[in-house]
Amino acid sequence: MPRKLPPHVERNRVKGHVYYSFRKGKGPRTRLPDYGSPEFATAYAAAMAGTPAQVGPKKDGPGTLGELIASYFKSCAYVALRQSSKEGYMRRINLMREAHGHRTVAGLSRDRIITKILEPLAGKPAAALDTLKKLRILIRHAINKGQLKHDPSLGIKRPKTKEIRAWTDAELAAFERRWPIGTKQRTAYAIMLNMGTARADAHLLTWHQVDEEANYTRRKTGVPVHMLLSEELRKVLEATPRTHVTVVNTEFGRPFTVDGFSGFMRDAIKAAGLPLDCKPHGLRKTLGRLLADAGASVHDIQAALGHTTLAEAERYTREADRRRGGARAVLRLNDHRANRVTQTTPDGLGEISKTERNSKP
Repeated sequence: MPRKLPPHVERNRVKGHVYYSFRKGKGPRTRLPDYGSPEFATAYAAAMAGTPAQVGPKKDGPGTLGELIASYFKSCAYVALRQSSKEGYMRRINLMREAHGHRTVAGLSRDRIITKILEPLAGKPAAALDTLKKLRILIRHAINKGQLKHDPSLGIKRPKTKEIRAWTDAELAAFERRWPIGTKQRTAYAIMLNMGTARADAHLLTWHQVDEEANYTRRKTGVPVHMLLSEELRKVLEATPRTHVTVVNTEFGRPFTVDGFSGFMRDAIKAAGLPLDCKPHGLRKTLGRLLADAGASVHDIQAALGHTTLAEAERYTREADRRRGGARAVLRLNDHRANRVTQTTPDGLGEISKTERNSKP
């Protein structure tokens, strides 16, 4: 089955060769590089923005960051990545290539990385952090090729980003009121909340996997996850029509892309009136919180969420212990106040006041 293409992308076959083009509605067609190539993401983004980029391989000068990027895309390290990881790497690295591909690798210094590459992203900490991560991958590739002798990014602090948080009980209730059982939005929500799936796993979850009691393998880490369907998820799935191999699909009856699924969930969250920091991935963290509050062990949480280390799961149990500890402390305080014997303090140390003496008959 041919892979689903991004919006407005057409696949045409001419004399045995497949060509790709971009076209919005009845507008003009713009040729695109081969789908899946390192140049495709950049050309597609440019076409969506209304500024079609050059079709075909980008010509980068010798010794430039652009040439290094082209070399990295052909390396074993990149080729060995999972397809979902490749897409994420390609998107970020191609943005770097467009903005900084003309810079020389030899000219990379700590100061230039900060001022030229990271500081323009000061208002976007998540983008700055991802850019630094990908730049360090490219730097390691340059060192392996002998283009650099040391890492010029050493000592650069990682940009601080706000960690995605778990949803509150009130936010869960608000989403469920807006999207009742039977809606596609509620099905996607219930899968992420009750199975703890990341978006890369949720958008391609199949009916066969849920029929096997929610067993799947995390695409990010390759860790197999073996669970049972909760009663809540079972109830939601029973109300969901089986129209495709995958559980949650687009309005055209086809599987979502990762980005398409993210946009779908963000729209549903916004429609429920929830705040901007209420993220789809927060539902995975919410499951960890609920499991810890229910008294699940660290090993149980690690297995349920497919964590690779115990340290990731311990965070949930520590937070639950603090909440339970705080609640116990207040209950003990209430008991202490309720059982306290009121003591009266005399006016003096066993002496009778002058007023009392004078008032006696």
